[in-house]
Amino acid sequence: MPHANAPLTELGRLRLARCVVEDGWSLRRAADRFQVSHNTARRWAERYRSGGPAAMHDRSSRPRRSPRRTPGPLERKVLHLRIKKRWGPARIGGRLGLPTSTCHAVLRRANVSRLAHLDRATGQPIRRYEHPAPGDLIHVDIKKLGNIPDGGGWRVHGRRIGGRNSQRHPTTSRTPHRNPVIGYGYLHTALDDHSRLAYTEILTDETRETATAFWQRAHAWFTSHGITIRRVITDNGSCYRSRLWRETLTAAGITPKKTRPYRPQTNGKVERFHRTLTEEWAYARPYPSETARRAALPHWLHSYNHHRAHTALNGQPPASRVPNLSGRNS
Repeated sequence: MPHANAPLTELGRLRLARCVVEDGWSLRRAADRFQVSHNTARRWAERYRSGGPAAMHDRSSRPRRSPRRTPGPLERKVLHLRIKKRWGPARIGGRLGLPTSTCHAVLRRANVSRLAHLDRATGQPIRRYEHPAPGDLIHVDIKKLGNIPDGGGWRVHGRRIGGRNSQRHPTTSRTPHRNPVIGYGYLHTALDDHSRLAYTEILTDETRETATAFWQRAHAWFTSHGITIRRVITDNGSCYRSRLWRETLTAAGITPKKTRPYRPQTNGKVERFHRTLTEEWAYARPYPSETARRAALPHWLHSYNHHRAHTALNGQPPASRVPNLSGRNS
């Protein structure tokens, strides 16, 4: 594309070239008429003769050869130190005797100039993916979350008072009894890969019956929002390896998938959602009880789906990618 101050657009170049080639104008007359130099008029006329209107486009300024580019074996050494040692350009340059700018250019070409682009466990470049339509893939996972005792836990009062609250019986008693509500809740989440639309429930366990019943409700919720589910991916938890889980999905025409063992990043979208959930809801403020925290979940979840700006969606909420989502502007 021509720059802002270019005297000729592609259409202007074509008009100039046709005046010279087809109408027989002299180069000087055409240059004066279009307010360009004699050499510019000659260049566009010659290109028109050889290539026609298609030759009026800008050509790449990239050289055909780069004899001073860093040799391939040396580039591979730079990338090896980056992946295996997680070193920065300055340290790599010091080891290999290269300028820092050269090392940075090599890392940038390989798309590993930021450590966030490398998998922490394997050191390999991260391959990010996103399915093209809602329902193509649903991520399902469970997160274990400690319940809050009545009166607040240790995050509010410290270990001494919080520990005392966790041992207190809900009814008044001189003898300390273990609070029956103290223990763990289990966040069951289904998240759409394309839109990041999320459905979450807090349940009492992670058995196959509980997980399957949750999925049936989640499936109905996604269906009510116009999303047809084709595949579901989970980790290798026992509830997801059960026959009940597999047969329930298969009966609904859904393909169950599993992550590779020891590769939680395959289910990374729902893992990241759970991290956001704990930061912005579970531990965002001091709740006086587990009941109060659970009461705040529906409001936060609605805000996440309909209003919260999502980095991976260019600052838009998940609802913006689901055209049929009812109440998306509420």
